[in-house]
Order: sequence, then C-alpha cells, then structure tokens
Amino acid sequence: MKATKVLVGRPGTTVANKTGSWRTFYPVLDNEKCKSCGLCALYCPEGCIIVEEQPGQKKKKYTPDLDFCKGCSLCAAICPAKAIEMKEEEK
Repeated sequence: MKATKVLVGRPGTTVANKTGSWRTFYPVLDNEKCKSCGLCALYCPEGCIIVEEQPGQKKKKYTPDLDFCKGCSLCAAICPAKAIEMKEEEK
C-alpha cells in the first residue's frame, strides 16, 4: 500500500489569522441597550468581543474586534436586550 501525504495545519488560534476581511455583515453594539449579561462574548466562536470594565460603573462595555469577526451573527441572535444589530459590510 502506498502512503499518501496529507497536509494538516498547525493548531492555533484566530489571533494569528485576521478573518474580518471576507465577512458580509458586522455587529454594531448599542451600549445604551446593553444589559452587560456577557452572553455575546461567551457565545462568540472567535472570542472577538472585547469586554472592558468602566471605572465607577457596574456595567461593562462590549466591543467587537472587527479584525477577527467573521460576521456569523451569533452574538446578535443570543442578545436578550437586542442590543446588537448586524450591518451589511460596504466593499
């Protein structure tokens, strides 16, 4: 039996692979509507929702890192406050 070569990528994270350039939609967060539940960051498959503490406030600020966001819209679908809207990317 003849052996065949198989190409396999090295494991890693998307931090080394910017993927935002090929998405069709991107998330826009309305921090006024946001309830700081953290579900968007938890469910994001790329982990590209940045969570920032706001000095003197309980509420956190959530910001998508658009360099790594693939536009899957899971964050918008899971948001109970409907604080995330998907906008069409302009090319």
